[in-house]
Amino acid sequence: MSFDADGRALGRFVNSTLTSSFQAIRALDDGRALGYEGFARSYSATDQGLSIWNLLDRTVTDLESTELDRLVRMLHAINFFRQPAAQSADLFVSVHARLLATVPGNHGNTFRRILESLELPHERVVLQMPAVTQDQNWILNVVAENYCSNGFRIAVNANSVQEAQILLDHVRPEAIKLDVRQIIDFPATATLLAEAAARNIQIIFKRAETASQLLALQALGGESVHTIHVQGFLWDLPHALLSPVARSGTLVRATEASAQGKIAA
Repeated sequence: MSFDADGRALGRFVNSTLTSSFQAIRALDDGRALGYEGFARSYSATDQGLSIWNLLDRTVTDLESTELDRLVRMLHAINFFRQPAAQSADLFVSVHARLLATVPGNHGNTFRRILESLELPHERVVLQMPAVTQDQNWILNVVAENYCSNGFRIAVNANSVQEAQILLDHVRPEAIKLDVRQIIDFPATATLLAEAAARNIQIIFKRAETASQLLALQALGGESVHTIHVQGFLWDLPHALLSPVARSGTLVRATEASAQGKIAA
């Protein structure tokens, strides 16, 4: 591991230099950043590195994929907690799908010991589990329970509102991430929000990218008394530096156009 001139931690893997970018998870009502998701990127001095998973994941073995997953999470933790803006937010890091099936035993203990050796707070790390099929739920439960027993909090990805409801009942995560394109049945989504709020579980709508999706989120927020959590290019592109205030002007322009009735659904 090494550091660049700006203090970013860099890692080497299969002749590639890797680092971290972060995208905020925000409250829809006031835009405040509640957390940041870490993304692995090839290193670029201009902060425009490329996503490395599609390239590397096809060329490495299961063991190498596990090593890459751990390296990336360590990089994210170092690059996140070194920044002042991290003091008021949580770090969301993904657990790769191949790790679920290839790592036996007390895998959460390994990552916790790494963070403890770096004097980084594991209790502020939320591990994101990948979406799984129904017959893989037992694997998800085993891995999630192991991470929780090691003091981590868990987020899970859902492919639909119905699947999110099942995960709400069986996994009991810190958060459930749901693609904003799944906001189809407003009553069912509002019910999910209410039940999640009653259990102190966040529902995070990810991949918000268009003005019509913003309108759907605003309409859902208007029908719910619970906070709507959002993530996507409408507010932020992934960057090395944390941004408590949204960088993109897209949200402002979309909101103004929405108020004037100029956005087509």
